[in-house]
Amino acid sequence: MFIRSLSKVALAAMVLFLAGCEGGVLDPKGHVGLQEKNLIIVATVLMLLVVVPVIFMTLFFAWKYREGRDELYMPKWAHSNKIETIVWIVPIIIIVILGTITWKTTHELDPYRPLDHERDHLTVEVVSLNWKWLFIYPEQGIATVNELVFPKDVPVQFKITSDSTMNSFFIPQLGSQIYSMAGMETKLHLIANEAGTFDGMSANYSGAGFTGMKFKATATPTDADFNNWVASVKSNNAVLNSQSYDELAKPSENNPVQYYGAVQDGLFHQIVMKYMQHYNDWGKGGNEHGEHQGHGSTEAAEPSMHMMHHDSSSAVEHAKANGEA
Repeated sequence: MFIRSLSKVALAAMVLFLAGCEGGVLDPKGHVGLQEKNLIIVATVLMLLVVVPVIFMTLFFAWKYREGRDELYMPKWAHSNKIETIVWIVPIIIIVILGTITWKTTHELDPYRPLDHERDHLTVEVVSLNWKWLFIYPEQGIATVNELVFPKDVPVQFKITSDSTMNSFFIPQLGSQIYSMAGMETKLHLIANEAGTFDGMSANYSGAGFTGMKFKATATPTDADFNNWVASVKSNNAVLNSQSYDELAKPSENNPVQYYGAVQDGLFHQIVMKYMQHYNDWGKGGNEHGEHQGHGSTEAAEPSMHMMHHDSSSAVEHAKANGEA
């Protein structure tokens, strides 16, 4: 009777668990997401090869050597070659396998690495704001807020930055999340192998409006459907330039979808570089900003070399893209 009840509870728990997989990382709709799901499953199975036997033996030994049982008592026992072999060799084998898989997939799933595909990449520039997502399509000359559209089976290159606090761009069913940071450009390459609408979100707490910082990512069935969507956005009279962007960038919560039929050239570059200029002025100004320095601190006079390295790389990329270098 107890076993039957336990089986029902386990079955109900499994149903609830599997229901929660819908729309998440375990329900991938793109190549990157599928590879990551497989990696999660393989790593979990390998770790369970250790965890399950340990749990079983713990329960078994507690039952076998419980009080009142007439079992062999060996108070001077100290060593077993069989046990030593098992507790060392098995974990080493698992670690080697996990290490090999990790090394291989780290390179294959590098978010900066363009996807191997016969189709040209679609470029989308992403800006995280308080508390909304701005998507700029530089090749199409349009922009949207909280709506992302692209054709299925077309690799998408996301160039990501922030005009506020650090955030995280994430479409669980398509693959990796990547951070967005002011004054820097991060990259992410994804593809949808099925048409559909997927949930996108901020995966990094960023303040009061964090819970409403969501968007819909739609993979259209055909290129024609995508082109029709672009044409419908272009028909909108709203223009995204420096002035309208400043208004958009003001903090707001639970923002509706917005469309811009035209976008100022180089706006994304401008958003990144305004923080780069701040760092450059800060580093060259010496004691000009001394009131913000720590007591006796030389590090406060300029940004860290790590920060400058990443920012400078982004600056060079943007300068080349805009014909400045």
